Amino acid sequence: MKYLLDVNALIAFGVTQHQFHQRLVDWIHSQRGSTFLTSSVTEIGFVRVVASVAMYDLKVPQARMLLLGMKSNAAQPLTFLSDANDISALPEWAKSPAQTTDGHLVQLASANGAVLATLDEGIPGAFLIPWGSVAGI
Repeated sequence: MKYLLDVNALIAFGVTQHQFHQRLVDWIHSQRGSTFLTSSVTEIGFVRVVASVAMYDLKVPQARMLLLGMKSNAAQPLTFLSDANDISALPEWAKSPAQTTDGHLVQLASANGAVLATLDEGIPGAFLIPWGSVAGI
């Protein structure tokens, strides 16, 4: 299975201080043989949020290095997914500004044989990362 991690999932996976860090680690370890993806949107979101949250105490260059380290981790590397979707791929259910990024990422994942993995409930077509080491979809 291929999973595109949304920004929140990517942050929770990479930042040990995040309240859901262990949830992500457990889930990813339970998904043997799966591929975990990032995209331009999720990588930029990761750096923006991690560098702006005071409790993480990271500047942009440090957040960038953290993400690069995550992408090259031999135990569980993250694979970059190029984004060729434009606004015409935005699903009809994306009606509010808050839904636009989610809609884009769901479509990007689907167009590449993957599913968007998230901590956010209620995203049509996305996979809600479970508590504990429950198997995927």
